[in-house]
Amino acid sequence: MQDKSGKTAAGSPAGGGSTAQNSSYQNGHTVAQNGHHPATSPEPQSEPRAPSPDVIPREQWGGKYEFLLSCIGYCVGLGNVWRFPYLCYRNGGGVFLIPYFIMLFVTGVPLFLMELSLGQYGAAGPITVWKCCPLLKGIGIGMLCVSTLVCLYYNVIIAWTFYYLGSSFQSPLPWSCDAKANAAVCGNASAAGNGSEKARSPTEIFWNENVLGVVNSEGLHDPGPVRWPLALCLLAAWIIIFLCILKGIRSSGKVVYVTATFPYFVLVVLIIRGATLEGSLQGVAFYLTPDWSRLANAQVWNDAASQIFYSLGIGVGGLLSMASYNKFDNNVIRDTIVITLGNCSTSFFAGFAIFSILGHMAWRKGVPVGEVADTGPGLAFVAYPEALALLPGSAFWSVIFFLMLFMLGVDTLFGNMEGITTAVLDEFPNLRRNTLHKSLFLGCLCFVFYLMGLLLVTDGGIYWFTLIDSFSTSFGLIIITLFMCLGISFFYGVNQFCQDIIDMIRHCPPWCSKVLIYFKACWVFCTPFLLLFILIYIFMEMYNTPLRYGSYVYPQWGKALGACMGATCCLQILIWAVVAISRETGTLKERFQKSIRPLNSWRVDLNTQRGEEYVEPEIVEAPFTVTLTDMDYTGMEWEM
Repeated sequence: MQDKSGKTAAGSPAGGGSTAQNSSYQNGHTVAQNGHHPATSPEPQSEPRAPSPDVIPREQWGGKYEFLLSCIGYCVGLGNVWRFPYLCYRNGGGVFLIPYFIMLFVTGVPLFLMELSLGQYGAAGPITVWKCCPLLKGIGIGMLCVSTLVCLYYNVIIAWTFYYLGSSFQSPLPWSCDAKANAAVCGNASAAGNGSEKARSPTEIFWNENVLGVVNSEGLHDPGPVRWPLALCLLAAWIIIFLCILKGIRSSGKVVYVTATFPYFVLVVLIIRGATLEGSLQGVAFYLTPDWSRLANAQVWNDAASQIFYSLGIGVGGLLSMASYNKFDNNVIRDTIVITLGNCSTSFFAGFAIFSILGHMAWRKGVPVGEVADTGPGLAFVAYPEALALLPGSAFWSVIFFLMLFMLGVDTLFGNMEGITTAVLDEFPNLRRNTLHKSLFLGCLCFVFYLMGLLLVTDGGIYWFTLIDSFSTSFGLIIITLFMCLGISFFYGVNQFCQDIIDMIRHCPPWCSKVLIYFKACWVFCTPFLLLFILIYIFMEMYNTPLRYGSYVYPQWGKALGACMGATCCLQILIWAVVAISRETGTLKERFQKSIRPLNSWRVDLNTQRGEEYVEPEIVEAPFTVTLTDMDYTGMEWEM
């Protein structure tokens, strides 16, 4: 509706959202019932709802740099330091960059923009934002499940980092050959170097026996007792996360000024230090030398896509939640380009720091570079500590390195926890109103995560860690993002979604409109096609390849349990789609059509979000479209 001044009422169903939705408002004289989904037969309008005066408004970022740094800190994580370099040299060195950047621009950037735009336009978390298409509410529930699994094991990595950080203040380092306890081990390693049997290094012994205690466990079925030093580190990690998210984005937005920038300082220092080491060029050459034959291998393309998802944090709700606290007119396209390119450039940049040190390590040990690095935790907590122990002033460099890992892990966990808390607070807004209740909820949430995480810090915890890590972000995450892409493109409407983005960018530069043509093509065709390809490959690989940790092969019941984790996440889409259809009336076709229409509350607070003064809506009791003339505005007064 409109008032005398011609402004659109904030309580109208379309909420004044997009130009396409509200085309009937543009001339200031026509009031239409719903521009987004025009009905074939007129229906009575529901009464506009004004926001309750006692509802606490949603928080917003203190500035655009807080949002950018939070997203960069969320995306730039441990995967940039240990996972990208490993995948790069495992898949042909520099040639891996070709499929990596293709996957970035065809799947990573489009899906990243879709999540940021959906969260910013809807100003809601991963669940509530699907008011735009109630049929797909299960996507938000699935994101919540994935984010829960990620938070469960990700903070265990931070606990390991704490353990190593505390041990780094000892001189000599407890995993170096200079330590008295390792003298015999290093002597045996030198003697075994001439034989056929490979001796374990002090770093491997420290990792497997002192930290994990995995030598005391027989496998997944034998977790053993809790390792209390790690349990205390895990408790400290959750306390830090709780304190950082307690005040919402107002506190975490300030923390990221340190946590998001400090790792870059450390990487620069490590690159400069690594370049001065003997053998560093050997490592850099290994990092960049391409093996063109690898491009024909499907594994290379699958690894490139999985790294993009792992690194950008797509599909777990963190991006969508952080974008929901943006101002409505924030330039989301600019932010997407800055964050995604900055994240992937960091991965490439970190490779030089890592491989220069690994090159020096290979030179010291007299082995090829490919034999001194491993995947996953083994790279960060075995190869890197061993390399750091070889540097002059090893204790100092070890403290700096593990402090960097701590910052990277905390930033990523901020985003994942924000996705969970925002989803719950949006579904239960009373928690926002009562600070005590919100604090109790956050405290209970962190404590429950801590109790669940105790399984991962037992003697056999690394087996459970690997299982959750392998399946939490596997096929379930791909299915969630595939349905998100298809749902927005074909149910909500890709043209309407692009128009929503243009509406958010008030003064949209010409290049924004041109770039949206590319994104539209990706959302409709290219991205779904590649996601289907990745999904098929994941199922083939999961069926044909056994899951391992070191020499331990997981039993079939273990793989089945992991598959159930992934299936639980993606089955939420089907379950909540059935719920949405069952709540409607009419034939099955009519129920489906109603369930894909945006709710009346979709962006009802648009004027408030734009910073405009809220206008109390006026009501015209008429079931049909009413055309107002100039005399209606000049010759009479509207009355309630």
